[in-house]
Amino acid sequence: MAFKVLITDYEFDHLNYEEEVFKESNLPITFVKAQCKTEEEVIEQARDADALLNQYAPVSRRVIESLENCKVISRYGVGVNTIDLDAAKEKDILVANVPDYGMEEVSNHALALLLSWARKITLLNNEVKKGQWDFKKGVPIHRFNDQTVGVLGFGRIPRCLISKLKPLGFKLAAYDPFVSAEEMKAAGVEKMELEEIIETADYLSIHVPLINDTFHLINEERLNRMKKNAVIINTARGPIIDEGALTEALKEGKIAGAALDVMEEEPIRFDNELLEMENVIITPHSAWYSEEAMVELRRKAALNIVQVLSGEKTPYAVT
Repeated sequence: MAFKVLITDYEFDHLNYEEEVFKESNLPITFVKAQCKTEEEVIEQARDADALLNQYAPVSRRVIESLENCKVISRYGVGVNTIDLDAAKEKDILVANVPDYGMEEVSNHALALLLSWARKITLLNNEVKKGQWDFKKGVPIHRFNDQTVGVLGFGRIPRCLISKLKPLGFKLAAYDPFVSAEEMKAAGVEKMELEEIIETADYLSIHVPLINDTFHLINEERLNRMKKNAVIINTARGPIIDEGALTEALKEGKIAGAALDVMEEEPIRFDNELLEMENVIITPHSAWYSEEAMVELRRKAALNIVQVLSGEKTPYAVT
């Protein structure tokens, strides 16, 4: 009897990499392709599935409680905020992700956003194209070794970013309640508490997962406590920042700028005020992307399913 593996939704041009992994496994897998957008659509398609491969479709408590045979839900990416983890655990369904596929890409993107802002590359490029050949359009710009980069979170990606920032001369600090000061010191980073790093950082780069405790972690109160010259960089998840509060802080000059790869609402609404601000850089949730990372992500997400259906352990189990 074949295993039914359902992909709830996908935005790829083809599913060749996933199909290759399933074929290489020699398991009797029937791969069903869906494009679900709502809970109801997932429930209808997934009820009898043995495994789910998930991108953005909601795998809520209602969905999970409707599953009759499911043994594993594998998500493309690091975050698992599309899946109700408590409901999956209660039903003894393993949830897996791919936490290590885009470390280089996301850390490189965060670095590129930071450097573009620090040297006013985007701003000056736009001014030149408007006919303004004048370095003063980018004033002020400061030396890196007089500035502090603070990272929220000290997992794989921020550690990778830190390793790239160190040779540039920035002072480095991190907030992560689960990592000791000694471990950070060994990496050349000063450990700070959340409020301290909020008040100290010239550049604040966000690398925490989106969970209840981090929703709107950067809110009006914390924005008010940041330096006026501070810049926020977000390559994690949009809702970690209260976007309305960020917009007001930028309009009122409470902070200097933002460089964002993720938004609270994606795709961004084109009437969003942030799009009109010269001190804001926005990219379309592309930090994860390289051709190599995309292949790695897709093969590993499919391999999670193969390992569980084969009775093996997956190193990427979340629950």
